[in-house]
Amino acid sequence: MKKQVSLNKKIVLGITGGFGTGKSTVAGYFRRFGAKVVDADKIVHDLIKPGSSVYKKIITGFGREMLKKDRSIDRARLARLVFSDRRLLDKLNRIIHPQVIKIMKKEIASARGKIVVLDVPLLFEAGLKRLADKVVVVTASREIQLRRIFKKTSLLEKDILMRIKAQLPLSTKVRRADFVIDNNRTQNWTKKQVVNLRRMLWKN
Repeated sequence: MKKQVSLNKKIVLGITGGFGTGKSTVAGYFRRFGAKVVDADKIVHDLIKPGSSVYKKIITGFGREMLKKDRSIDRARLARLVFSDRRLLDKLNRIIHPQVIKIMKKEIASARGKIVVLDVPLLFEAGLKRLADKVVVVTASREIQLRRIFKKTSLLEKDILMRIKAQLPLSTKVRRADFVIDNNRTQNWTKKQVVNLRRMLWKN
């Protein structure tokens, strides 16, 4: 059994998984337990707002055709472009990831509580694993991934599979994880795993 972590110091827990496996659901349970959750997707959304330095770099790097009529970045169009070409994805990541890392470090440092959860789809790919004391990987079958993504988005199956392929294989993430949460069943099943993990990691 893993040794419990003392709350004398801040605990940073990285939560990741595959596209549609339910990492944000797991992060949400930790939030209910009082953890501060730092959401990488939200950070990216804020970073690409019109007028920001990242916004300007994306326009310079990918062209004004990536803009909607309201001058905001067309995230769907940009995603289709970069997920079809690994070089373009790497180019976009070089623009975004350093800024995400910088903000996450500030969020961790300024957190008043003892528990900080990093909700990061690309925890390993973006080099954010080093910010976490422990890493949790949330898993689900490909069938369930697709079902959940279809329910939440209007993406076509080919676009979903392209995004999944662009990430590290889930099996590789599992091998690098400290803990694995199986999100193939009910929400109650997933919540019980989170409760057990919380007890394992730190005292109440």
